Amino acid sequence: MTAKKPGKLWGGGYGKKTAGIVEKFTESISFDKRLAPFDILGSIAHAEMLGKQKVISLADSKKIVKGLKSIGTDIEAGKFKWNEALEDVHMNIEAELTRRIGDAGARVHTGRSRNDQVATAFRLYCADAAKQMLDASFDFMQVLKKVIKRDGHYLLPGYTHMQQAQPVLWRTHLGAYCEMDFYACMMARHVALAKCPLGAAALAGSTLPLDRKYTAKKLGFIDPAENTMDAVSSRDFAFYLLFACSMIQIHLSRLAEDLVIFSSKEFGFVTLDDSVTTGSSLMPQKKNPDVCELTRGKTGRVVGNLMSLLMTIKGLPMTYNRDLQEDKEPVFDSVDTVMMSLEAMSLVVETMTFNAKRAEAAIDRSTLATDLAERLVEQGMPFRHAHEQVAKLIHSGGTLPADFTPERAVKKRKL
Repeated sequence: MTAKKPGKLWGGGYGKKTAGIVEKFTESISFDKRLAPFDILGSIAHAEMLGKQKVISLADSKKIVKGLKSIGTDIEAGKFKWNEALEDVHMNIEAELTRRIGDAGARVHTGRSRNDQVATAFRLYCADAAKQMLDASFDFMQVLKKVIKRDGHYLLPGYTHMQQAQPVLWRTHLGAYCEMDFYACMMARHVALAKCPLGAAALAGSTLPLDRKYTAKKLGFIDPAENTMDAVSSRDFAFYLLFACSMIQIHLSRLAEDLVIFSSKEFGFVTLDDSVTTGSSLMPQKKNPDVCELTRGKTGRVVGNLMSLLMTIKGLPMTYNRDLQEDKEPVFDSVDTVMMSLEAMSLVVETMTFNAKRAEAAIDRSTLATDLAERLVEQGMPFRHAHEQVAKLIHSGGTLPADFTPERAVKKRKL
């Protein structure tokens, strides 16, 4: 059988060729091809359902599944040739499927639109990305805990308003970053898999006897989407993922900022390893905390991606609009950035050296003032009076009792 030259799958009624600039302006294959594994999963489930429901023959259903799996293998091996003229990942795969298996391939889109197809593949991608970020965040926590176990017993000043406040342990300071929000990733995954769009078609479903519960279950969704219009137009699941990305990146940025400050000559509490710093092209003595600075800098981009998608969606009428093609690049970029930042900052933390003597020597004795005020409270003095007396003592140049030490302070506070 002679394979038909692939063309646009929607182009049956068009007499003119699409202008070159329009093809460049509207294509998405350059970035959405990373959805290929998820598009193939969705198409396999859809084809199996069509066969089960006798919308197409079981023989054609099996041909489609076998053909899709072979395409998936070629994509994974880097052997698949993408065609920009076919616009996106979905049309590339369908065109190749038809080329390989003939007319059976042309049946894969029965009862389906690119609208529900795209929404399904994108939801599956977001669920997978949320799981990857969750795993990477957990690995980062393990690195923090390893460093806490190694160096966590050392003292350093604790700060509020970047002014010395009270002595703390390094494990208390680093341990704050072990409280990173796992729930944002878990929620992003849950929301992505809550509703399966397949069967919503373009916006109003299909007259064919589709089994939407079958495809939803097959793909790991909780239920089919109840409202077909929402199914193809909602990108709430992408917002949740971008929020999770922003949360992780912001936490990393704050840690990066701490390490930039603590590794400076003025502080010297930590020394960053040569493997995670760079030098100056002019000044031989420089050792720059580039990984920390870039982590901090990339945070603006990740948060900006969330804002970008919010602005894209805010004025769209129901249901699908081509504006929604702009939903993927911000998500892909944020996921990539967060995953790389977690890996890079893990190396920074694992290889840094804590300079215990320098950190403890930096603790000003005035940071023990609250402990003295609390002793007076224990002796029966109202806290406001105790606060006033200790403040006068400190600001007049007085000294605290000799038994007040940073070690005593952290021990009594059970840090």
